[in-house]
Amino acid sequence: MASSKEIRGKIKSFENTKKITKAMEMVSVSKMRKAQERVRAARPYSEKIRSLAANLAQATPEYKHAFMVANDAKLPVGFIVVTTDKGLCGGLNTNLLRALTAKLKGLEAKGVKSHAVAIGNKGLGFLNRIGVPVLSQVTQLGDRPHLERLIGPVKVLLDAYAEGKLSAVYLCYTRFINTMKQEPMVQQLLPLAADALVVKPPGHGWDYLYEPDAETVIDALLLRYVEALAYQSVADNMASEHSARMVAMKSATDNAGNVIGELKLIYNRTRQAAITKELSEIVAGAAAV
Repeated sequence: MASSKEIRGKIKSFENTKKITKAMEMVSVSKMRKAQERVRAARPYSEKIRSLAANLAQATPEYKHAFMVANDAKLPVGFIVVTTDKGLCGGLNTNLLRALTAKLKGLEAKGVKSHAVAIGNKGLGFLNRIGVPVLSQVTQLGDRPHLERLIGPVKVLLDAYAEGKLSAVYLCYTRFINTMKQEPMVQQLLPLAADALVVKPPGHGWDYLYEPDAETVIDALLLRYVEALAYQSVADNMASEHSARMVAMKSATDNAGNVIGELKLIYNRTRQAAITKELSEIVAGAAAV
C-alpha cells in the first residue's frame, strides 16, 4: 500500500490537472459561442450564392463551366482535408480521418492515386504518415478563419481539376450540428453534382442579361461558390472543435474529481490504519510494563 505522503502527492497532482481542464473547458465555451455565431452568419451567404449558381446553370445550358464537366475517372483524386491545429478535442479528428482512410482505401483498390490539401496540423501530420502527397497546406488559422488564407491552397486543386488533371475533388471536414453532435463529412466538391445545384422548391425558368458575357459571369460565380463551400467547411470544423473540446474537458474535469474523491478515501483509510497501529503499540507497551 502506498504511503500517506505518496497519496497526498497524487491528490495534489490531480487537483492541478482538474484546474487546467476546468480552465480549458471555460475557454472552449467562450470560443464555441463565437464559432457558432460565425457558422450561422456564413450560411445565408452560402445558401444565396448556391441558389444563384443553380439559376445561372439552368439559364445557360449551352455553356458548361469546367467545374460542372466530369473528367476521366482514372485520373487522380484530390482531397481538401480540414482538421484542427490542436488536440484534446475527443475523437473529432479521429472520426474524420477514419472516414478519409476508408475513402482512400476504396480508391487505392481501384488503382486511383490521391493528392491532398491539408488545412490544420492534425490532418497534415496524418497525410504525411500515410504517404499521400500534400500539394499545399495552411495551418494556424487562429480563431477567425480568413478567406484570403484559404483561397491559395484550395485553388491548387481547383486549377488542377479545371485543367483536367484530376477526376474529382472531395471536401473532408466535420460538420457542426449541435454542441453534443458533430458529423464527419467526405463530400464531393468537384465536379459539381447536379443535385447540388437544384433550387428547392423548383421554380420557373430564369433568364439574365450578362455583362460582359455569360462565360465570365458564370466562371467568377462558380469560383466564389466553391470558395464559399471551403470557408463554410472551415467554420463548421472550428465550431465542432470547440464543442468537442468543451465536452472532452468537462469529462476530464469530472473524472479528475472522481479520482480525487477515491484517493482521499484511500488516504483517510491509510491514515486511520497508521493511527490504530500506533495506539495498539502504545497499549501493548503499557501492558508489558
